[in-house]
Amino acid sequence: MQLIIVESPSKAKTIEKYLGGKYKVDASGGHVRDLPEKRLGVNVADNYAPNYVISADKKAVIKRLKEKAEKADKVYLATDPDREGEAISWHLQEVLGLGDKAQRIEFNEISETAVKEALKNPRGINYSLVDSQQARRVLDRLVGYKISPFLCKRIQTGLSGGRVQSVALRIVVDKEREIRAFVPSEYWNLSAELKNANGVTLNALLDEKKGKKWKPSNEAEAKEAEKVIKNGVITVKDVKKSVTKSHALPPFTTSTMQQDASSKLNMSSPMCMQVAQHLYEGVETANGHLALVTYIRTDSVRVSSVAQAMARKYVEETYGKEYLPSKPNFYKSKKNAQDAHEAIRPIDITLTPEKAKPLLDKNHYNLYKLIYERFIASQMKDAEYNSVQISLAVGEYGLKTYGRTVKFKGYTAVYDDYRANEDEEIQKLKIIPEVKEGENLSIVNFESEQKFTKPPVRFTDASLVRVMEEKGIGRPSTYATIISVLSKRKYTTKEGKYIVPTEVAFSITDMLVKYFADIMDVSFTANMEDQLDGIENGGQDWHEIIADFYPSFAERLSKASTDGDEETDILCEKCGAKMIRKNGRYGKFLACSNYPECENIKSENEEISNVKCDKCGSFMIYKSGKFGKFLACPNYPTCSFVKPLDEKVAEERCEKCGGVMVIKKGRFGNYMQCQNCKETKSLTEKVGVCPQCGKPTQKMTSRSGKTFYGCSGYPTCNFMSWDMPNGEHCPKCNSFVVIAKDGKTKRCSNKECDYTDKQTKKKKDEKKG
Repeated sequence: MQLIIVESPSKAKTIEKYLGGKYKVDASGGHVRDLPEKRLGVNVADNYAPNYVISADKKAVIKRLKEKAEKADKVYLATDPDREGEAISWHLQEVLGLGDKAQRIEFNEISETAVKEALKNPRGINYSLVDSQQARRVLDRLVGYKISPFLCKRIQTGLSGGRVQSVALRIVVDKEREIRAFVPSEYWNLSAELKNANGVTLNALLDEKKGKKWKPSNEAEAKEAEKVIKNGVITVKDVKKSVTKSHALPPFTTSTMQQDASSKLNMSSPMCMQVAQHLYEGVETANGHLALVTYIRTDSVRVSSVAQAMARKYVEETYGKEYLPSKPNFYKSKKNAQDAHEAIRPIDITLTPEKAKPLLDKNHYNLYKLIYERFIASQMKDAEYNSVQISLAVGEYGLKTYGRTVKFKGYTAVYDDYRANEDEEIQKLKIIPEVKEGENLSIVNFESEQKFTKPPVRFTDASLVRVMEEKGIGRPSTYATIISVLSKRKYTTKEGKYIVPTEVAFSITDMLVKYFADIMDVSFTANMEDQLDGIENGGQDWHEIIADFYPSFAERLSKASTDGDEETDILCEKCGAKMIRKNGRYGKFLACSNYPECENIKSENEEISNVKCDKCGSFMIYKSGKFGKFLACPNYPTCSFVKPLDEKVAEERCEKCGGVMVIKKGRFGNYMQCQNCKETKSLTEKVGVCPQCGKPTQKMTSRSGKTFYGCSGYPTCNFMSWDMPNGEHCPKCNSFVVIAKDGKTKRCSNKECDYTDKQTKKKKDEKKG
């Protein structure tokens, strides 16, 4: 028996279908071990060695895989074809104790051909890829684990920072500051509808003054220009005609797929990646599990020659030879792109979006259609346009109009560029009429409109991904995760499709920029990403990159943590060492200089009372809380006894143990509590009689402030009423009787019973008469 281990159960189903009964396929469900959650897990003193632990939820998975692996002749590790997948394979090899029995296979698409081809070409673990992943994991842990407590201490609890996350947040915050600082500038748009002697009309916009780009900046300038244009001779100065081309776009990378899904489908980056993952791993259909696209984490635009030939054949058959370039279109990936995988494309060209639609839900269909059409368009001819630009002159002013018409649709017959849709300044294409140089035009209509410059536009998921990619912040596999984390942490919110930083985001950014300028520097972060990428080529030891970074980072962290600290002459009452004045998120406080041996901290303005702690006998200190001042033991956390300032000792003693009873305030009124055994006794006003047990009832107040009456024998008797009971029972229905709001009239508590003491009185009066 031969065992194949993949990451996801859905992928396992697809592969098992392709291979029949020759192989057993099982899934690890991602990482089986990682750095520990609640401690650093990196031995800084031992060359930054990571301390991996098995995840609690993966123990059963490991047990199952181990049992299967022991029975197998060979074990193929078929995790995702990237550094994260390589690391998972390495962890599986280590945890399962596979040794030489394990072989690594990878495929860019989950198709029968690709899987079977991969099984013919197994290899060992690529430790350069593993080291690259380990370096990122360790570096991110060191930065996040150290910076997060610092932010919690200085700003508020529950905050976190990260090597890449914090830089992405800074980009969002800086954009918001640009927007807030923006001061609108006035300008005027002057447009004229013109016609020639033959009655041909066109629209032109004021564009120049004295041969330079110009628009009126106020009403006076606008009126002056309008006067000249209306009273002058408008002459056609220049007519430029040309055929322009637009080249077909490359197939999707992870980044461009997220950008297009945001712009065209209004799909967030995290949602896009989730849907894309399903399309890659396979979705359940009436015909079984079906994988539709190639691996979705890539920054390469390369495609296989087989896929390219399939696309060209489809273009020729569907659109005709005129849409097919004489040679295949090839695209160049970015300089720092990892070219291990193809671009994102459909696995089977014959599975058109129309055929796939009945098999998919709305989101999966829309994204598949986008991927499919982008890939087909990438192997089509350029789009061609007839472009016209006309310049007109009147006095010292110049007007301009331009337009274009489609000459040949080319790739746009299938697909439009998302960037054209985002640019609000691009005018709609229009047909420009025929005019000749030197002819004069007259004004039919003239419009003058006051405008103001607009502030920078906030980021959308699409534009933030594009900026992160351009600046080298993060990598294709992390863009969606970064955006998701910022949202989940409530550092950003959404207004429509736009990303808006919350107020705490400004505090985090300012704090980190102040103390960790390099980590928050975009260029530094991009350079670090390049270094980490370099480990994949086997040219650098990952420990060296960490060692070059961490010591100086730790030193800055130490200085940041003690910034503002000041030694005082106040002595620690626990160990006698001098106290240090420190800055905290709630202001200044005193901490023992002998930390961590002595953890004593206290408010700088603490006052010692003459009240002794009931538990340890120390003189208690005054503290302030959200409910006002109170007394607390100074030996916290060894002794955590507290008591309110207005506590009074009652005259009576505890009925249970004879201890001292203290009067306290509760949500239902005053009560007494024994300091010894904690027995409680109500002090609320006793009025009325319980109809169940005959004990007095107590007048009490609910949380909403409404008065009610409860038995003083609680919890033995749990009787309660919104009206005061008098202990009697109704002669008509046997329900308990209550005193009405007037304090005199008796009535039945049962709303369906009409008994009142007025009725009784009336009957007595009738008998007397």
